[in-house]
Amino acid sequence: MKKLMILFFGVMALSGCYYDKENELYPSPTGGGCDTTTSTFSSNVLPVMQQKCATSGCHATTLPTGYNLSNYEGVKTAVTEGKLLGSIRHQSGFSAMPKGSAKLDDCSINKIARWVNLGMLNN
Repeated sequence: MKKLMILFFGVMALSGCYYDKENELYPSPTGGGCDTTTSTFSSNVLPVMQQKCATSGCHATTLPTGYNLSNYEGVKTAVTEGKLLGSIRHQSGFSAMPKGSAKLDDCSINKIARWVNLGMLNN
């Protein structure tokens, strides 16, 4: 009986240490803050390209490797040729980008995909 009581209180003590994440318990009504209702090149695509892709020695204006992703025409070309989305999604058969860095966050990828689905406007 004594062992059963010790086991019971031990389990109770350990279960009290469980950590809940607030954003999982109470998700935001907008779906976690990634609004892909509208996605524009200037607000959602270009900043990601400039920060993660169009860097010196990669896809910048000077010495672009493959594509120049520092402007609208270069990004549109990469999408039209079917390279951009597969690469940033790290799909098989594509060279995972950005090379040597972590995969882009899902929200950024979803916003870029939404911009593509909306017609790749230069807006």
